[in-house]
Amino acid sequence: MEHVLTTDVGPAARAVTAVAVAEIDRHADAVAGVPPLPGTPEWEAEQGTDIPVRRETAWQLAAFRIALAAGLDPLPNLLGLRAAGISWTTIGRAAGITRQSAHERWAGRVAAVHQGEWPGM
Repeated sequence: MEHVLTTDVGPAARAVTAVAVAEIDRHADAVAGVPPLPGTPEWEAEQGTDIPVRRETAWQLAAFRIALAAGLDPLPNLLGLRAAGISWTTIGRAAGITRQSAHERWAGRVAAVHQGEWPGM
């Protein structure tokens, strides 16, 4: 019992987190769709349109919702959403809460990362 209570589980936790993030990505691909491969006719047809940006935004929102539903920290997804200019209204809607609640819940953490004040930055 003592061994279990004193062993450093940090590496195991990081490995589990890495697998969880990969699964979020895989499932977000399934929900939002994956872009066509560069150089294909489908890819060429999308060039100069807003389709790639809309797809990426949809993907980010799907990944955010999956992370929340899985009980994982959505901060990495929030950083991507806010960097893409996604509003707190849309983020709140994705989380099933109001714009104000989303802002109160996460804006400080997002700002702290951008200011380099979040632990680990």
